[in-house]
Amino acid sequence: MLDVPADINRSFRLTPVLTMPPPSDKPLRILHVVRTPVGGIFRHILDLANGQVERGHHVGIVADTLTGGARAAEALAEIGPRLTLGVHRFAIQREPAFADALVWLRFRRLVRQLGPDVLHGHGAKAGALVRLGTAPQDAIRVYTPHGGSLHYPLTTFKGKFYSYLERALMDRTDLFLFESAFARDTYQRTVGLPRAQVRCVFNGVTAEEFDVVAPAPDATDVVYVGEFRHIKGADLLVDAVARLHADGRPLTLTLAGDGEEMAALKAQVERLGLTHSVRFIGHVKARYGFSKGKLLVVPSRGDSMPYVVIEAGAAGMPMVAANVGGIPEIFGLHNDALFASGIPGAIADAIESALDEPAATQVRARSLRERILIHFSQKAMVDGVMAGYRDALLQADARPR
Repeated sequence: MLDVPADINRSFRLTPVLTMPPPSDKPLRILHVVRTPVGGIFRHILDLANGQVERGHHVGIVADTLTGGARAAEALAEIGPRLTLGVHRFAIQREPAFADALVWLRFRRLVRQLGPDVLHGHGAKAGALVRLGTAPQDAIRVYTPHGGSLHYPLTTFKGKFYSYLERALMDRTDLFLFESAFARDTYQRTVGLPRAQVRCVFNGVTAEEFDVVAPAPDATDVVYVGEFRHIKGADLLVDAVARLHADGRPLTLTLAGDGEEMAALKAQVERLGLTHSVRFIGHVKARYGFSKGKLLVVPSRGDSMPYVVIEAGAAGMPMVAANVGGIPEIFGLHNDALFASGIPGAIADAIESALDEPAATQVRARSLRERILIHFSQKAMVDGVMAGYRDALLQADARPR
């Protein structure tokens, strides 16, 4: 179990850092590219962009128009006035498509106009876009997978296909930024060992998010906050609550979120006879969602470095979570709060233990909050990303012309 991440970068063959000091006072022109402006990946980009702007850099965002809806439009409109390189939106398909060629041509034209020093692709599709011959000569190409294609097993067609694409693009990358050791190690196992620089920089939350959230008067026993997607496992939590009901413990559950599995989840709740014990409150701010339950459950089937766990930990929220992906890196030594992924019975047991021992659960929540404060702040995240940029730019300057 990983605790203090002092050696988080050791398993890759890292490019040596040049001894000359970086030009840290020079503002950089940074263009972040993402397909889906939703969820943790979008939260990460907004926090990163805001932190970079506060440090005097010129920042822009490219995002898809097909996803995100009104919430993404509102968030981009809010940050837009701060971005000197602007907000630009293209219709970017999730899967490879013929339309990608037109998107690439439009993106290439935009890059020529903006002249960025840093092209930072977030997720597999955006990562491909920034590395397919679009960067100016002096710019660096940065890639953060955010899980994405790394979640597909190599035994599947998609897993093999995306692994091949990642290998083809690996040498077109100047800097790999992973948000967890899990993501880094998964990339190494499924794709290969990069020759470019590699860094692990944890996601981080802002100072305001360390205010403790208290349960609302109508808080249910358990709450889920996040997207309704198969990989996030909300259906597993519903099954776990049904199991507890069958065992004579009629817990109540709040599901805060939305997504592609909303209809299926509502049908599941009705089929299991839980309509009086489970409520849906739609997409809400994370901290508001936390207040609607006494115990947060994170039942993911797969995850890299989920923001909801970091946010909840910072807010002092009692929590149990799946022992999957980068989640153990957040919890550190608090592995007694983790349960086996994909097993409703394990989720039910973890919920029961947490609720039966409230004093121990609160002590763990306070200790985890202190750990989040040390290792998962927005400042540490932005500092780590900028240090990676500077080192990669120095390496690029040293290359023969």
